[in-house]
Amino acid sequence: MLKKEQNELVTQTGPGAPMGAVFRRFWMPALLSEQLPGPDCDPVRLELFSEKMVAFRDTAGHLGLIDEFCAHRGVSLWFGRNEEMGLRCPYHGWKFNVKGECVDVPSEPNSGFCDRIKLKSYPMIERGGVIWVYMGPPEHKPPLPEYEFATVPLSQSYISKRHQECNWLQALEGGIDSSHVSFLHSGSLNRDPLFKGAKGNQYNLSDLSPVFDVSESDGGLFVGARRNAEDDQYYWRITPWLMPNYTVVPPRGDHPVHGHFWVPINDENCWAWSFDYHPTRDLTHDERQAMIGGASVHVKVDENYRPLQRKENNYMMDRAAQKEGIYYSGIEGIGIQDASLQESMGPIQDRTKENLVSTDNGIIMTRQRLMKAAKALAENPNFQLPGLDPEHQKVRSAAVLLKRGLAFKDAAKDALKAAPGKPHSSV
Repeated sequence: MLKKEQNELVTQTGPGAPMGAVFRRFWMPALLSEQLPGPDCDPVRLELFSEKMVAFRDTAGHLGLIDEFCAHRGVSLWFGRNEEMGLRCPYHGWKFNVKGECVDVPSEPNSGFCDRIKLKSYPMIERGGVIWVYMGPPEHKPPLPEYEFATVPLSQSYISKRHQECNWLQALEGGIDSSHVSFLHSGSLNRDPLFKGAKGNQYNLSDLSPVFDVSESDGGLFVGARRNAEDDQYYWRITPWLMPNYTVVPPRGDHPVHGHFWVPINDENCWAWSFDYHPTRDLTHDERQAMIGGASVHVKVDENYRPLQRKENNYMMDRAAQKEGIYYSGIEGIGIQDASLQESMGPIQDRTKENLVSTDNGIIMTRQRLMKAAKALAENPNFQLPGLDPEHQKVRSAAVLLKRGLAFKDAAKDALKAAPGKPHSSV
């Protein structure tokens, strides 16, 4: 369990919070490219780390993320007119460019007044179908993100996002908890079109007591879950976690690799970013359609990226399906099975009341590394956070069979490195 002050340290990400400072040192997924489809398109409201902003693409196609509220009288610029290289407030016509600079105050045309006005702004870049934002000190802006899902051709990847009604950390902790798969997802392993048919599914279903071995990596952790297999072997599922909020889930058979980013909106809500990609081939039409339909780690959402199965409709839970063992929790869909239970813990889980066991070692070590990093950065603004180096980001998950007695980090070392065109290691 955590003490109250430790729980606050790792869950709070607003301005001035130590963990918020950690997040702001990384490029973070902010929007799907489809949300800002072209020059002078509609602006988009965006709240991240308890900061309310508005994103837009100007006439030349440049991306901008600025304070949502006009410097004049505080009107939301989401109502603004996106035109002629800027966003114009509809109240009195004040206009701001993608850097937040005021470029026109129509009522004071020759006063030079607008030269003194600037809104908070953050740089954005586009990569892999995602619009990324950096919200930290300009002098510490890191290199561009090199996560493999964002660097393969778009034909080889699919990315989705959904709103989740809980703190980012309890969502992340679900993403690195391999032990729950044998229970919560047991009904989906042989039904989901992007999971079924893999030999590894049977190891998950036949051994309900995995042994965890967690090793530190340059950028975070490798969380290894070991299950019994035949011929003096173990079936290993190795999940990388990278500081602060990136996970890659081990693949199954020749199905695509998948994973998540858990990006705080505020302390009680987050964006669950989910991706599937194949490192050596295009996704098939059927695979892509299945992902759009909510298969694998993805979820069906409405136009605001809110899940169709959500708290107010009890996630469309089917008690009959639960009793019959079709779905262990009675909820259809791997992604929403996770979200429903993570949200059930409350907006911010009270970790002072939990009772952890050996299968929670990955979660325990993740919290330790997060707290250590937050404290180190608070003490030294020049501290180099793990996971910022692009080489740290070139990791893969792996599902492998290894002889008993071998340490997974050594025996699967090559399998855990991402490289263009290199097949993934899967069972």
